[in-house]
Amino acid sequence: MHVLITAGPTREPLDPVRFLTNRSSGKMGYAMAHAFVHAGHSVLLISGPTDLEVPEQVDFIPVETAADMHAAVANGIGRMDIAVFAAAVADYTPACVAAQKIKKSGATLTLELIRTPDILGAARENFGFTGTLVGFAAETEQLEANARDKLLRKQCDLIIANDVSKPALGFDSDHNEVLLVYPEYNEALPATSKHALAHRLAAAILELHAKLKT
Repeated sequence: MHVLITAGPTREPLDPVRFLTNRSSGKMGYAMAHAFVHAGHSVLLISGPTDLEVPEQVDFIPVETAADMHAAVANGIGRMDIAVFAAAVADYTPACVAAQKIKKSGATLTLELIRTPDILGAARENFGFTGTLVGFAAETEQLEANARDKLLRKQCDLIIANDVSKPALGFDSDHNEVLLVYPEYNEALPATSKHALAHRLAAAILELHAKLKT
């Protein structure tokens, strides 16, 4: 099986020394890449900047911005059976990138931001992906409702949702607790290490893929 996984944050430059980003460590996506390889599958990992070691036997494409990740996914997804979008991609990017460092001047600074490409949303409609499509939803409220809305809007087969407002879980943590949101039902997985959770998620995704292809 050929599996594409996106992981980590993206960085949207403001000037030569500053950028907009988020708290994603990339740990969940990297753990899933390891889990799929451990299960005997071929993995392409497309990752924003992290401090993590790339798992062995994984094909790796490093990217910086949301636009970079969009291009890398567009180029690679056609060869895949499964696509797992675990990256925390910036929703907005600066409209203009200053050529020189922005100097401190007035009491306030206004930035104009524009939408970044919707990578998960493009998988079906723009990239023509027909395999098993899995997205992540990092939420701070209405976990199930927001995840199910994302499932429908993005034409996913599964959304893996987690409440990132919970202390010691999700972003920056070695542990996570997720809700699997399928079209017909939900399944809650208790808090555990991201390494252990990744193996459970990989098994669930492979089982779903087998069902969808029968």
